Amino acid sequence: MQSSAYGASLAGGTFDLESFVKQPQTILRCLSWLFSIVVFATITAEGYVNPTTKAEEKCMFNGTDSACNYGVGIGVLAFLACVIFLILDAYFPQISNAKERKFIVLADLVFSAAWTFLWFICFCVLANQWSKTSTGNLASGDAARAVIAFSFFSIPTWALLTFFALGRYRQGVSEFDQEYRDPANDHNTPYPPAQYPGSSGPTGYQQSPFPHSQEQPGDYQPPAY
Repeated sequence: MQSSAYGASLAGGTFDLESFVKQPQTILRCLSWLFSIVVFATITAEGYVNPTTKAEEKCMFNGTDSACNYGVGIGVLAFLACVIFLILDAYFPQISNAKERKFIVLADLVFSAAWTFLWFICFCVLANQWSKTSTGNLASGDAARAVIAFSFFSIPTWALLTFFALGRYRQGVSEFDQEYRDPANDHNTPYPPAQYPGSSGPTGYQQSPFPHSQEQPGDYQPPAY
C-alpha cells in the first residue's frame, strides 16, 4: 500500500477532528448542506399559496407546481448526499483498499458535477418563473427570493466540491503510477535483466568470474619422462 492514496494517508491513523473540520471539502459540504435545507424547507413551508381555499394551493413560482417539486427534490437529495459524503470523508483515511477509495472519489466527482449543473437549472427555472409571477402572489416574495438566492449560492459550492474531487482523483492516479512499477518493465533498476536459456541476444550476458586459459588445444604438450 502506498504512503498516501487519493488525498489521504495510510489506513490505521487516528481520526483528527480538528483537521477534518478545517478541510475545505468539509466546509463546502456543510455550506451545501445548509443551503439545501433552506431551499427545500422554505418551499415546503411557504412555497404554496392558497388564494381562495386550501384545495387551490399553487406553487408561489407562477403557480407552476413542477418548479416547486424540482426545487424540493434537488434540495432533499443534496441534503442526503452531503450527510453521506461527510461520513465517507471522516471514514476515508481508515479505508485500506485503494479501489474502494477510488470508487468513493469517483462517486463524489460525478455527483458533485451533476448537482452543480442541476442547481444551475434550478436557479434558472425558479428565477424565470418568479419573473412571470403576478403581483397577487407577492406575499411570499421574501421566501421566493431566499429560495432563488440559496439556489444560486449552491452552484459555486458544488462546483468547488467537483474541483476538489477531481484533484483527489488525479492525485490518486499519479501516486499509484509512481509507486507501482512492473519489475519486468522497470528500466531504472540497478540490476540488469536476467537472461534465460533460449533468450536471444547478448544483452545481460555476464562473463565467467574464472579467467579463460590462454592455451589453445593445439598447444598441448605431453609431459617429459
